[in-house]
Amino acid sequence: MDFSLPEKARMLGDLCRDFADRAIRPHAAEWDRERRFPVEVFREMGELSLMGLLISAEYGGTDVGAVAYAAAMEEVAAVDNATAAAWNAHLTIGSLPILYFGTEEQKRRWLAPLARGEKLGGCAFTEPNAGSDLSAIETRAERVSGGWRLQGRKNFITNAGTEMSLGPIVLARTAADRFGFFVAPAGTPGFELGPNLEKMGWRSMDTRELIFDECLLPGDHLLGENDVNGIRQATETLAIGRISVAALSLGLARACLDASLAYALERVQFGRPLASHQAIRFKLANMGTRLEMARLITMKAAWLYDRGEPYRQEAAMAKLAASELAVDASREAVQIHGSYGYIEGEFPVARYYRDAKVLEIGEGTSEIQRIIIAKGLGC
Repeated sequence: MDFSLPEKARMLGDLCRDFADRAIRPHAAEWDRERRFPVEVFREMGELSLMGLLISAEYGGTDVGAVAYAAAMEEVAAVDNATAAAWNAHLTIGSLPILYFGTEEQKRRWLAPLARGEKLGGCAFTEPNAGSDLSAIETRAERVSGGWRLQGRKNFITNAGTEMSLGPIVLARTAADRFGFFVAPAGTPGFELGPNLEKMGWRSMDTRELIFDECLLPGDHLLGENDVNGIRQATETLAIGRISVAALSLGLARACLDASLAYALERVQFGRPLASHQAIRFKLANMGTRLEMARLITMKAAWLYDRGEPYRQEAAMAKLAASELAVDASREAVQIHGSYGYIEGEFPVARYYRDAKVLEIGEGTSEIQRIIIAKGLGC
């Protein structure tokens, strides 16, 4: 049994680590403070062929596979989780529904510019009254002459309002028991963007409410040939997304461990470094052990995905373990830093603490993951 990363994954991880250190790390705190989406970073990602990692070369991507993708995501997430989260949304829920379910013409029209980094992708599932329960979606798509009319509201939607946004892929109800995915390009009449939301964490990421009021879309903006399988499409997309959020969580947890270890080795209390005190050593040991465990289940889920084997159970386990680790590790990082950890600026752990919580919420809450896991166990 070989636990080493494949060469392709190592090379991609090295590329992303070097890029993040150069282009993201010096500015991450400023973007967070100013709540500014770093569009220039995503344009450069496109130039480096990093915007189509899960898309085949036929449509302009590189199709590196889930293992290499998870390794790359962890590296960027260890530098700035908000930038990595926006990148993740583009690569998974903002692109994969088109790849999985779009017609050939739709793939060439929308997927290719996403893969090349000319456009930024996003997806609109969540609504004011529908989060974990997608079947409660109230946004409706009605067949009209020449296409579809969308009516409804979406909330907490990523990547919809930047200057390079393609426009979201919208999950809408077409009948009592039928759903479809619709591409709603930016600037479509009847499609209104709400203001960028004031979030606790991930502050530089574009997150908005979307309002569809008599929004008319051409008939070919429905992904695929029919409107039957929208919920299934969403479920399949979210499964790979859980591997992605696990990788985001690994990056944040690793950043917490690295920052805490560096501080504990330097900070002197009671005449010796913090790292020599058992209370602190045990915190660091627990963080390191849980990080290794979460990485193993994440990579197993990614490996299963790449082999075409069932992976949803492992993806749920990975997302649960890694996201809860990120929250715990960020809390311990603040504790180890003491008052310095509570202050924004000199040390990054306050930002890590703010960023961590959403990892237990997005792409299915911890409670949803436990439901999936328990069902897979046979109960």
